[in-house]
Amino acid sequence: MLRDITLGQYYPANSILHKLDPRVKLAGTVIFIIALFAGRTPFVYLMATAFLISVIKLSKVPFKFIVRGLKTIVILLIITSMFNVFMTDGQVVFKIWKLKATKEGLILAFYMSIRLIYFIMGSSLMTFTTTPNNLTDGLEKALGFLKIIKVPVHEIAMMMSIALRFIPILVEETDKIMKAQMARGADFENGNLVKRVKSMVPLLVPLLISAVRRANDLANAMEARCYIGGKGRTKMKPLKYHSRDYIAYLILIIYLVAVYAGKNLI
Repeated sequence: MLRDITLGQYYPANSILHKLDPRVKLAGTVIFIIALFAGRTPFVYLMATAFLISVIKLSKVPFKFIVRGLKTIVILLIITSMFNVFMTDGQVVFKIWKLKATKEGLILAFYMSIRLIYFIMGSSLMTFTTTPNNLTDGLEKALGFLKIIKVPVHEIAMMMSIALRFIPILVEETDKIMKAQMARGADFENGNLVKRVKSMVPLLVPLLISAVRRANDLANAMEARCYIGGKGRTKMKPLKYHSRDYIAYLILIIYLVAVYAGKNLI
């Protein structure tokens, strides 16, 4: 399960999506999410499906690698679907004890599941095709207008980038600690819920210590290099828009307009 966490991982490839400016990919992710929640009609999901398939093809990221990240939200999908099916009023389809599944609930659960799956896949593509450094630069550039009201944009972008970078590191560290504890006789799979929770203590304590140690080492390294934040800093590779970036913006605008124009179509 730990190896199925793909958030924050970068997949190197020579694709047009990898070459796009990170600001374009950030805008594309936001537009895709907005369009996904714009309506609840087959047309909206048909457009989202076609758009997502096209982007995955252009990214050259293996589809199996993208789908692998969905395994971590299976429980969330099941819980969300159950609530929608049994807590929505409407025409009763079947009953389980005192719980009533409705037609409207089944439709709502289907649409919400599709939204959540597409949301995870679309968001993951941004990190798959963008290095942490480029993501930081893109966030800082995209939110640069907030500097007018004294918002520490560089620091916020840096924290988000570090958080994303630490996810795969901590996942790998957790896997190592779990294997070491299992070699010493720890059991993380058998027993009731209370026993399983107690068995996680030997895992969480060394993981917390390791995370704090890594954070302290990073802080010392940044301090040793005289890091003082974004003020007066320059970029070795400044972000510049190219023709492909403007074409991508145009495609995103057309997609958003098409979704909003046809969101009431059945």
